[in-house]
Amino acid sequence: MEPTHLFELVIAMFVAIILLHYAAHRFGLPPSVALLTGGALLAFMPGLPAITVDPNLVLVIFLPPLLMDGAWSIALARLRRHMIGIASLAVGAVLFTTVVIAVVTHLLLPSLPWAACAALGAIVSPPDAVSARAVLQRVKLPRRLQILLEGESLFNDASGLVLFRFAVAAGITGTFSSVDAAGTFLVLAIGGALVGTAVSVVWLLFVRQLEDEYLIIAATILLSWTAYVLGELIHVSGVIATVMTGLIAGWFQHTVFTAATRMRGVAFWTVLVFLMEAAVFILIGLSLRGVVERGGGFGVVIETMGLPILAILLALTFARFAWVFGSDVMIRLFNTLGFKRYPPLGAGNSMVLSWAGMRGVVTLALALSLPEDFPGRDFILITSFAIILGTVLIQGTTLGRIIGWTGLVEPEADKARMTMPQAEAAMAQAQLLTIQGLAYDAGGNLVHPQLLKRYTVRAERIGDYVERTDHYTPLLHAHFDVVLQAVATGRRELIRLHRAGEIDDETLHELERDLDLEELSAISAKG
Repeated sequence: MEPTHLFELVIAMFVAIILLHYAAHRFGLPPSVALLTGGALLAFMPGLPAITVDPNLVLVIFLPPLLMDGAWSIALARLRRHMIGIASLAVGAVLFTTVVIAVVTHLLLPSLPWAACAALGAIVSPPDAVSARAVLQRVKLPRRLQILLEGESLFNDASGLVLFRFAVAAGITGTFSSVDAAGTFLVLAIGGALVGTAVSVVWLLFVRQLEDEYLIIAATILLSWTAYVLGELIHVSGVIATVMTGLIAGWFQHTVFTAATRMRGVAFWTVLVFLMEAAVFILIGLSLRGVVERGGGFGVVIETMGLPILAILLALTFARFAWVFGSDVMIRLFNTLGFKRYPPLGAGNSMVLSWAGMRGVVTLALALSLPEDFPGRDFILITSFAIILGTVLIQGTTLGRIIGWTGLVEPEADKARMTMPQAEAAMAQAQLLTIQGLAYDAGGNLVHPQLLKRYTVRAERIGDYVERTDHYTPLLHAHFDVVLQAVATGRRELIRLHRAGEIDDETLHELERDLDLEELSAISAKG
């Protein structure tokens, strides 16, 4: 394909992303489902060339920034608190699922070598970070469940990659050592964590020397790829390196970024992640054509592989349910014996956690990276794609209903100690103390009376609001509705003055920025 045609195809893909997102919004579908389905339909459009996905390129382009985005914004305190549960899912569940799928596949296809069965298990065992994010953004979950799913999606790719590499090596060489696999996993994980720590420390020292906010944003955007590529170059886990970098950099973002840098950086990063996340599902859908053609067409695939693939999908779902509910039983057992550090999840949380196991880009990339002469490659590739389709289309569209059916509520122990109004009141009191200390000169004369009055009134009003929230909430909504109408009126007048030639472009942009900030502040306060 000529470079210009490739560029045109990329632009067409982004246009399709916008249209499919709009369609998903109109019909109430998860965007991931619309994108995946749309990509699959586009793959079979007449005249469109077959899309060949380079698995290594897909991983290095898409995985680092999407992992970084999850790690950057994750609640670090809750991550530490629930690390044992996350490790159980990210390591234990992946290993257990790999074994279950390997056994089931070998029972269904005895002629397929054990190494190939294990490779399939390793490919489909880790739920995908991108698929999980795409679904979780649309639902409201208790904090514990949210952090378990987010943490699992950040770390489980490393487990799946290690198991996959050893399964492929066993398929080629005919030898496998569980001791070597465990040792390699520890080396990769620890090495990746050290690389991520080193990269984030260098970034922290570097951005503190920069004064140009655009350079700071650019350096931060490149951070994920730097950590991932460096980790892979020295043969440790690029996934862990990226996640560790995101955790550390995300922790320090509040102290190294100015307000302007944060606003501009977040806006750019949000759009970038949106496009990359959507492009992943489009690419998965577009690769369907090549997968089906390798299998001999839809008819041949369904006739010869339909039942084994369905059985493997059911086994995959069963394995996750068995691990999650089994772990909850073990927690209850330990509580009975007096070890009450972790409360059990309960049936509702376990149900949602078990059902939220969508597969995506990592599964596809691993399947496509299998050597051409690997035993059962075509079956593994088609099965992997079918599992991506099945989990995203079925679980992705029904997860919201499952959550509603279980009626999950936030346990008191998981709720934040302070509500947002209480935190705002504490912040206002701290600001007032600063103003009280600076409002007087060395001689004790009041030099900033208006500031002192403003912050005193603000602290009093916020404190009163905390005590009578139910009374003030409708009044505040009405207040900010008026503010938003005033902003809209001011915006219309500003544009009229500019169109009439009364003000220049610089004045327009400066005053428009002030109106934008006022509007965003009012929308945030009202929400």
